[in-house]
Amino acid sequence: MKISILDDYHDTIRTLPCYSMLDGHEVTIWNDHVQDVDVLAERLQDTEALVLIRERTKIRTPLLERLPNLRLISQRSVYPHIDVDTCTTCGVIVSSNAHAGTPSFATAELTWGLVLAGMRSIPQQTAAMKRGEWQIGVGGSLRGKTLGVYGYGRIGKVILEYGKLFGMNPLVWASEGSQERARGDGWEVASSREGFFDSSDVLSLHLRLYDSTRGIVTAADLARMKPTALLVNTSRAPLIETGALEAALRAGRPGMAAVDVYEEEPVRDPNHPLLKMDNVICTPHIGYVTREDYQTQFHDIFEQIQAYQAGAPIHVVNPNVLARA
Repeated sequence: MKISILDDYHDTIRTLPCYSMLDGHEVTIWNDHVQDVDVLAERLQDTEALVLIRERTKIRTPLLERLPNLRLISQRSVYPHIDVDTCTTCGVIVSSNAHAGTPSFATAELTWGLVLAGMRSIPQQTAAMKRGEWQIGVGGSLRGKTLGVYGYGRIGKVILEYGKLFGMNPLVWASEGSQERARGDGWEVASSREGFFDSSDVLSLHLRLYDSTRGIVTAADLARMKPTALLVNTSRAPLIETGALEAALRAGRPGMAAVDVYEEEPVRDPNHPLLKMDNVICTPHIGYVTREDYQTQFHDIFEQIQAYQAGAPIHVVNPNVLARA
């Protein structure tokens, strides 16, 4: 098959052990990021199987309608960037393993790195030292503080464990069903949403992005946070009401933020509001970007291609397409 892989920024995928799973196929790897439909349509005109790295490129109807040879999109995790209904109409199978039982430890590790960096102002202290300054401020310790985790999924559970190891007081807020599961696992659940935002010294978001969770964190929620609190978001930027985080940080509640995700990616504008704030740490959506995590992801992705080639597609998110395909 003719396979195209988009957005492999550092040409990493061909160096992974699982890349051998594509032996015998004609594989083209693109290392840049392009969203222009005309350019993508030209690049992918002969592609039969398209491999995506998370949500880096949007695969929308105007593009899909210009890819007559495309039969499979193989990726991992959620798929808000794909027009799945159009894929079904065009006879394109979308395979995406939701990896429900396996947390992304890479994302959890980055999250905790941002917690430590935010509370101790590590990037700011480092930058100041390079300017010839010495100790520009006093940081905060984690022990004894309240760690609020919004969402009780795979990664959220890991973050709660990290907080416990650091002597924090973990606190959960989530949907009713998730609250019950958290209580059953022995975690404290906040008595109210308001109390959760009021009491958290560190608040980390770990929700999936659906229509129901888009903008779920509001300006009013943020205004309840302490001026000494840190908000961490390694999940999805649209979980927070558009513009609310920037405004809240300017108002001083919360006092700090550390983010790995943005409304529009990639962010290449140095004048992005968050990049201009001294009380914000920004990383370029690298939560899942480790060699180990890539190996796990792409083993699944390539396994889906092998299954399709064998005539038995797996992890199909648009099963109605199978009769058409």
